Amino acid sequence: MILRLWRGWTDPDLTAAYEELLTGRIAPAIMARGIPGLHDLTVLRRHPQELDPAEGGEVLTAMTFADLDAVAAFTGGDPRASVVPPAARALLTRFDAHSQHYTTVQRFGG
Repeated sequence: MILRLWRGWTDPDLTAAYEELLTGRIAPAIMARGIPGLHDLTVLRRHPQELDPAEGGEVLTAMTFADLDAVAAFTGGDPRASVVPPAARALLTRFDAHSQHYTTVQRFGG
């Protein structure tokens, strides 16, 4: 199992719009592609107590895949490459150019 993590940051006044775009259009479209080996996609927001509101918001996507071949199918080739549609780029101040990938060692709990 591969966990893929990616982060993006927004201006304070664009955080809500970006989250709406990501959760309302982008993430559902990714899941609708039916990519073999893509298990799930979770969108997380950095807790406000850890951020300076003037600096905007931080969003993290966590995706689980069966293997790196499935990740490559998602990215279109290079498994490390970010996949950031133009509409998302327009709302982000910066984002990870490359995603980080982790292999499951042991899973505990339900």
